[in-house]
Amino acid sequence: MKLERTRNAARNVVFDGTLEIVNLLFPFVIRSVMLHFLGTEYLGLNGLFKSILTFLNLAELGVGSAMVFSMYRPIAEEDTDTICALLRLYRTLYRIIGLIIAAVGLLLMPFLRNLIKGDVPAGMNLYVLFLMNLGNTVLTYWLLAYKSSLLQAHQRRDVISKVSLIVRVAEYTLKILILVFTRNYYLYLAIQLLCQLAINLMTAVCAAKMYPRYVPAGKLPKEKTLDIFRRVRDLFTSKLSATVFDAADTLVISAFMGLTVLALYQNYYFIITALRMMLVVLLNACMAGVGNKLVMESKETNYRDLEKISILYIWVLGISSSMLLCMYQPFIQIWMGEKNMLSVGLSLCFVVYYYSMGANKLTNMFKDAAGIWRIDRWRPMTAALVNLGLNLATVRWLGLYGVLLSSVFSIVIIQIPWLFHNLFREVFPRQFMGKYIRLFCGLTAVALISCGASWLICSLFSLNVWPTLILNAAVSFLVPNLFYYVAYGRNPVFRESVSQLKQSLLSRGRTTQDTERGTEE
Repeated sequence: MKLERTRNAARNVVFDGTLEIVNLLFPFVIRSVMLHFLGTEYLGLNGLFKSILTFLNLAELGVGSAMVFSMYRPIAEEDTDTICALLRLYRTLYRIIGLIIAAVGLLLMPFLRNLIKGDVPAGMNLYVLFLMNLGNTVLTYWLLAYKSSLLQAHQRRDVISKVSLIVRVAEYTLKILILVFTRNYYLYLAIQLLCQLAINLMTAVCAAKMYPRYVPAGKLPKEKTLDIFRRVRDLFTSKLSATVFDAADTLVISAFMGLTVLALYQNYYFIITALRMMLVVLLNACMAGVGNKLVMESKETNYRDLEKISILYIWVLGISSSMLLCMYQPFIQIWMGEKNMLSVGLSLCFVVYYYSMGANKLTNMFKDAAGIWRIDRWRPMTAALVNLGLNLATVRWLGLYGVLLSSVFSIVIIQIPWLFHNLFREVFPRQFMGKYIRLFCGLTAVALISCGASWLICSLFSLNVWPTLILNAAVSFLVPNLFYYVAYGRNPVFRESVSQLKQSLLSRGRTTQDTERGTEE
């Protein structure tokens, strides 16, 4: 079965993008409302619980990614029996994972107070709040989570996005009403739990209707099962490193600097996370198609796709970095107030961190699609340990600068170069590695120059905060587009990728019109 890769990718971008816009705008409002009605400490507490649960989710070990990867070939070969057996194994593993997370979470409860410097919000039972968050995570694994793998492997993430979009809008609206009218943080968490369960159930129903022949049944051959477990084992180091990167910074700041500083840090980090998720939408839209093509096409053909995706993706990454650099401070001033702003130097560090994470995510997408977790298992672990060690060594005398620069160092010096080596050792032709490094460095250089030019132009004007935000948005969007177009507009790889994108959109438009005419008839 050959997937409609370009069409599916375009469809996924549309609906994943819409969902991420909702997930971007509503949480901004919620954080503002929570700050106004509950206080800064609640924002810090929210972030702390999220980081702890991220650590507990290590029990997942990357099972989901391994299962989706294992479905690529059976789907291409229309092997129904294997897919059903994979679903049965996936369901069993997720039930076990839920039990492990519940047990470890309960064992961790006596030590919660040691992770917070200073007091917790008055009148709040730290342990009840943690149990509610823990229950949200555990029930997610127990309630039909394995069904979503069918949609992901068939490159139909847009279905998951549609379900999530409906539920999340309802959830965010209820949360805002609860914060404004009741200020009840327990009820706030209860709504969060119920809505996550709704997403799981609705996604499972959609998957069952679209792929009714795939049910959890049968048993995989022993060798196939062992191969999956080997992939899960190799994925664990990647999962652990991602967890340390995403959660260790938060825990270090909470333990050494307190919930108030953590809340300020997370206001800035929240913005780059929102932007990063928009980039992830682009990559996730391509993931199943890339995985399907890696199985069916030559290394040379797949390298050409790497070039096309890299140019378009880093173009977007460079534009968003420029806009982030020029809009960060005025936006935070409008959103959270001048007293909740960090220094300009720290905002610059956040931009560098954002670009580094985005560039690393690009190459990681190809690694995950190819399933080369075994040879890549030591890279993320090494980078994670270096990052954690530098965090602990520098947080006392550099503060937030130490936390941010430690992460940038481990990504730029360890993760990206090492991953380049692994990709061109296993997935792409080795002789093309130098060519791709030159392309990657050239794209990054254009991003750096355009960001600097945007910053200089914006600094020439001194206006009130709202006009400054609007002017900076226009300048920081137009300048990098100009630089990238001059540098790569005539590049044949870029022109080919744009042509394919246009054909996909036109094809989608014609399909929609035909469907509408058929409905009218």
